[in-house]
Amino acid sequence: MAFASGSGGGPMADINVTPLVDVMLVLLIIFMVTAPILSYPIDVNLPQRTLNPPKNPKTPPPPISLRIDASGTIFWNDSPVDVRVLQQQMVNEVAKDPTNQPLLEIDVNPDADYGILAKVLAHAKNADMQKIGFVQPQ
Repeated sequence: MAFASGSGGGPMADINVTPLVDVMLVLLIIFMVTAPILSYPIDVNLPQRTLNPPKNPKTPPPPISLRIDASGTIFWNDSPVDVRVLQQQMVNEVAKDPTNQPLLEIDVNPDADYGILAKVLAHAKNADMQKIGFVQPQ
């Protein structure tokens, strides 16, 4: 009798663990492959707590409206500007008062080229602009 156990002669009631082991090995391989991807750190500049708040807070300067239309033209406060001189304008704004920078409000047309936006953001980073916001489409 092929299914007989040693003493009772009835059917064998052992659980077949081979499929369970197969599933566990596949999950182990998946976790081994994805674990290194999840371990890259992301640098985030968070504001630090100060024990002595400033006694005389400065009023922020008016925000800068930067608009990119569908054709890729960049408008700095409603006046067209070339992308090559944009970084110099940003550096000039930061140089006025590096501790009290204006907010750069970027409004991008959904049909605009992403490359233009990438250049604008790179110029803002290189000019050390700290306050950058995006205008929500209405």
